[in-house]
Amino acid sequence: MNKYALIGHPLGHSMSPLIHEKLFALSGISDSSYELIDIAPEDIASSRELLLGLCGLNVTIPHKQAVIQLVDELAESAEMYDSVNCIKNDGGRLIGYNTDCDGFLRSAEKLPLSERVVMTGCGGVGRMIGIETARHGGKLTIAVIPSDLENASKLKGEIEEKCSGAEVTVTEISKLCDSYDLLINATPVGMYPKVENCVVSDEMIEKCGAVFDVIYNPKETLLMRKARALGKTAVGGASMLVYQAVKAHEIWYGGEFSTDDIAKIIGDVEDAVDAMNK
Repeated sequence: MNKYALIGHPLGHSMSPLIHEKLFALSGISDSSYELIDIAPEDIASSRELLLGLCGLNVTIPHKQAVIQLVDELAESAEMYDSVNCIKNDGGRLIGYNTDCDGFLRSAEKLPLSERVVMTGCGGVGRMIGIETARHGGKLTIAVIPSDLENASKLKGEIEEKCSGAEVTVTEISKLCDSYDLLINATPVGMYPKVENCVVSDEMIEKCGAVFDVIYNPKETLLMRKARALGKTAVGGASMLVYQAVKAHEIWYGGEFSTDDIAKIIGDVEDAVDAMNK
C-alpha cells in the first residue's frame, strides 16, 4: 500500500481525504491510502523518518515553513514563498513544493487577474495571491483594517522586490472608493459560522467586475451571493482547494485529470461542506 498523508496541527475536519481519494480513483490507483497525521510543533523537527515512510504528503498550518529543514530540495514555487505545502518522496529524497499558487492561478484562469485588482487581507494566503497578481501584471491595491497597515506595507515592499515594475498601493478597507476589475477576499470574513459577515460594502461590490473569495465554507459566501445577484462572476475557495490537490497528484505520480472530472470534485466538496454545516 502506497501511503500519502496530510500533516498539520491541530487537524480537525478536513476535506483533503475526500479530494485525494477521488483523485486516486480517477487515476485508477487502488493501492494508495490517504490519512491525516497530527504532528505537534515541537515534534516536527524529528519527523523526517515519518515523512520518508510516505510516498507523498501535503503540509498545512503550522508546518509549512518548519518542514523546509526536513526536505532535501525545494522546487522554485517553494523557494518563491519560503513555504512548502506538498512533498514528494523521490526514492528517499524529499522534494518540497508549493501548490497553493497553482490552486489559485487555475481557479482564477477566467478572472481579470492582470487588470485592476483589490485584495482584502495580507496574511499567508494574501501574501501568495498578492505576489501572483503582481507577477501576472495586475495593478494591485491591498486593503486592510487599520491594525494590519504595517503588515500590508511590508507585503507591498516584498512584492515590489520580487516583481520588477509592480504597481502596489495600500489602503484601509473603509477608505476604498475606486472601481476595480477584480475583488479578492483573502481574509476569513464571511467564513462559517459567521456567514452573515461581508468584507466590503455593497457599494464596493457594485464597483468590482468580478469576485474571488478564498473561503470554501460556506460554499457561497455572502460576498459571493451579493456579487452574483448583480450578475458578476464569483469564484469560491473550493476550486482553489481542489486544484492545489490536483497539482500534488501531478507532482507525485504524473496524474492527469479532465476539467469535467475536476469540476465534479469541486461540486462534491461543496456538497460535503453543505452537509457538514447542517
